[in-house]
Amino acid sequence: MSNIDDNMNNKNIDGNGSKEHEDYEEVCYLCRRPESKVGKMIHIPNQISICSDCMQKTFDTINKGDNPYLQMMGFSPSMMNLSNLQNEIPQAQKLKKSKTEEEVEPEQFDKKSIPSPHIIKASLDEFIIGQEHAKKVISVAVYNHYKRIGTMIDSEVEIEKSNMLMIGPTGSGKTYLVKTLAKLLNVPLAITDATSLTEAGYIGDDVESVISKLLQAAGNDVKKAERGIVFIDEIDKIAKKRNTNSRDVSGESVQQGLLKLLEGSDIEVPVGATSKNAMVPLTTVNTQNILFICGGAFPDLDKIIKTRLNKQSSIGFKADLKDKHDADLNLISKVNLDDLREYGMIPEFLGRLPILYTLEGLTKEMLVQVLKEPKNAILRQYQKLLAMDEVELQFDPEALEAIADKAIEKKTGARALRAILEELMLDIMYEIPKDDNIGRVLITRDYIEGKGVPLIEMRGSAQAKRLSAKNSAG
Repeated sequence: MSNIDDNMNNKNIDGNGSKEHEDYEEVCYLCRRPESKVGKMIHIPNQISICSDCMQKTFDTINKGDNPYLQMMGFSPSMMNLSNLQNEIPQAQKLKKSKTEEEVEPEQFDKKSIPSPHIIKASLDEFIIGQEHAKKVISVAVYNHYKRIGTMIDSEVEIEKSNMLMIGPTGSGKTYLVKTLAKLLNVPLAITDATSLTEAGYIGDDVESVISKLLQAAGNDVKKAERGIVFIDEIDKIAKKRNTNSRDVSGESVQQGLLKLLEGSDIEVPVGATSKNAMVPLTTVNTQNILFICGGAFPDLDKIIKTRLNKQSSIGFKADLKDKHDADLNLISKVNLDDLREYGMIPEFLGRLPILYTLEGLTKEMLVQVLKEPKNAILRQYQKLLAMDEVELQFDPEALEAIADKAIEKKTGARALRAILEELMLDIMYEIPKDDNIGRVLITRDYIEGKGVPLIEMRGSAQAKRLSAKNSAG
């Protein structure tokens, strides 16, 4: 027991007294409760901390001497050696300490530090093409949200948070919009996928794992995580299942489990893991000031909208034609809550997402802009790669239109642009490093359509030579 007494006054696990370790709570090795819950820890060798309750229970069990498992192993109180726990030490798990009332710092998001909606939108314009309405809605919602938690709220007027639901076809920029927004605001962001969520007790992630990922993004700082943003993608995948006799553990039950998170409540979440178990410490996070943004493509939702719009009789002078809305590329913008309930979203869930907006499908002109205008445009990325080999890469305007036409055929939005360019640039990126005399490469429409080859200009030569990367390989 002398080893225990020597370590009783040691406040840091490693004994170096550094500020870094003072900022984190110790966790009991046995019950996994933090120091703020159980009080002062008892330190034993091999960097093990045990709370007084667990230590007393351990001594009581050993002193009784009537434990059949201990007797079967030939264990006696005199044989106790706590250093045998060395091989059982789990990975160190740290939890940021909660500050006392005297130590609480002012809120990080004060009114002056929050950018105005027009500034947020202008920053989004540099990275995202089109989607003017969506960018305006999300800028105002985020501004009002952080203004709400960053200023003193009048007790007579309680401002509720504005969770959002955005709907848009695949490749329209839903996830990219949220990622860009989080970078501009410099706040913790957790992006999770609703397809992995299941009802508690079944294989999969519990709904609390959403907050656990946000806590991890905030460096296990609870106060910082409570002002973060959570983006739940593929939210349409938890719609109620139809025509099934099995238990719906990943549909309606998950929507019901998310209600308490969206509304705002104290959630017990595991630290450093996505599921609760005996070896993982738990902490409490309040979701009252966490902004939730849900997004999904909602495939076949346009059919439900079309059915609602065509409810008038098909006979008579005022009848609507059945194919009246077939040519409407942005039919999804006419969505309402009744359509989403018909799709399989429960009313309680939709009621906690008061802001509903849609993203437009990308047109040919928008795809061409996506190729060349954003700060990190795809063409600029390839030009940067070839510039490292001292080669200039250029695209003919007609070639960009041909790439956009191919992307529209794939029906996967902006994601198709990367796939098309990866295929087109493969031979060029393979052949260019072979010849140090190549100075410029021009991609033409004929090359995109498979009717020709790129124009390659040699260094010091004013005349462009038609060379094929595939023929050069031979």
